[in-house]
Amino acid sequence: MEVPALVGSARRASVKFAMAYRLSLLDKSPILDGESASSALSRTVALAQKAERWGFHRFWLAEHHGMIGLASSAPEILVSYILANTSRIRVGSGGVLLQHYSPYKVAESFNLLAALAPGRVDLGIGKAPGGLPLSTKALQWHHGPDNKTELAEQLRQLNGFLDRRIDADHPLSGALAAPIPPTPPERFLLGASPDSARLAAEHGWSFVFAGQLNGDPEAIERSFDAYAGAGGKGELLLALAVLAAETQDEAERLVSGVKIVRLHLSSGQSVNLGSEEQAIEFARQSGADSYRTEIRRPSILAGTAAHIRRELDALHRRFGVREFILDTPVAAKSERLASIALLADEILAVDA
Repeated sequence: MEVPALVGSARRASVKFAMAYRLSLLDKSPILDGESASSALSRTVALAQKAERWGFHRFWLAEHHGMIGLASSAPEILVSYILANTSRIRVGSGGVLLQHYSPYKVAESFNLLAALAPGRVDLGIGKAPGGLPLSTKALQWHHGPDNKTELAEQLRQLNGFLDRRIDADHPLSGALAAPIPPTPPERFLLGASPDSARLAAEHGWSFVFAGQLNGDPEAIERSFDAYAGAGGKGELLLALAVLAAETQDEAERLVSGVKIVRLHLSSGQSVNLGSEEQAIEFARQSGADSYRTEIRRPSILAGTAAHIRRELDALHRRFGVREFILDTPVAAKSERLASIALLADEILAVDA
């Protein structure tokens, strides 16, 4: 039954009181045609400030490398700037691509951030390389074949440095990741499979299922069950690609051109990319003898804000999710901001 517009403010207040989950945002700092990276980053900061005013719980920055259209290559730097320009919202990485870095340095960086803004810093870790082959090669140029480690071991080391509990017989025992913050950063592992969920549970991290990469409800359920089965005690979050518009038709029109290009290399490697041009360049940089591509439609929850709220309500009831990380896939400034504002008004009960 439709609620009369006359009592709209009361409706919003009741929604806010009854809402059983939190909303957070993920941003990639997209660079629009003809603009500079500085403009894109300024827009990201302004969005974080609006997100804080509108009541979003977290604001996360993605990490991408060698991507002309994205400015977020070093989320820890952008996190520090946004922390300095906000006062309450939690800010973090979604996520640091740990395979490229020393766990010790990541611990130092996020301990420093947490000392600068106690109680507001999140450390999200991602498993993917996050870039084209030459970017990955450049990031790992000084990695020797004898000291490359599996992600599970990297997470173990990162935990040890954050908790100041490196085993006494470890070669790095005694290395202190200073400063020691009054409140440590919250820890999240991002992934889209039961294996990722189990890895998060085994290391005591919260788990974020990347629903914008794999929207299959069965995959979500299997991953959440795997987390619980492995003894996970942290939070379970669900990331989604979401676009709200004034009408269902408008929302569907805006996302109709969004696609994923699945690249299959002759080596057996497969990777998702944002355009056919990126796929061709990835294949060239990888030195593949041959390749093929297929076009896929990404999982995007699109519609009116009321429709999206009903869908989030249903996901909350089915999976017990208490927090959604929203990724807006449309790069155009007005459409992205309008979508987030509509959701804030509908779900967080603010006049955005």
